[in-house]
Amino acid sequence: MITSAPFREKRANQRFSFFADAEITLHDGTSVPTQIAELSSRGCYMGTLLPIPIGTEFRLRISHDMRTCELQGKVIYLHSGSGLGIFGMGVLIEKIAADERSVIDTWLYDLARKRLAIPLPLT
Repeated sequence: MITSAPFREKRANQRFSFFADAEITLHDGTSVPTQIAELSSRGCYMGTLLPIPIGTEFRLRISHDMRTCELQGKVIYLHSGSGLGIFGMGVLIEKIAADERSVIDTWLYDLARKRLAIPLPLT
């Protein structure tokens, strides 16, 4: 019997569960709808029906809580859909304007506050 040692991911930035609609626009103009599942200050993890090759750069538009953010992203890893037809992609934020960065920072600040929130005791 072969056992594997536990695998621990090493991340430079904290990641948060974050559910938002998004749209990828490839360099040829192809538009790919997607959903963001996790967000950090340096990237995100998303699910899509169309696998996009590792190394592909694209424009990403994220919409959440009445705000929108547009940035340049790059696929850094891809998980197969395990027969379900949904592919998971790790995306690195490559280029982002200062005003767009402030939108991401606001979302991350709100997520961090929610994570640290302590529920009030029931009376």
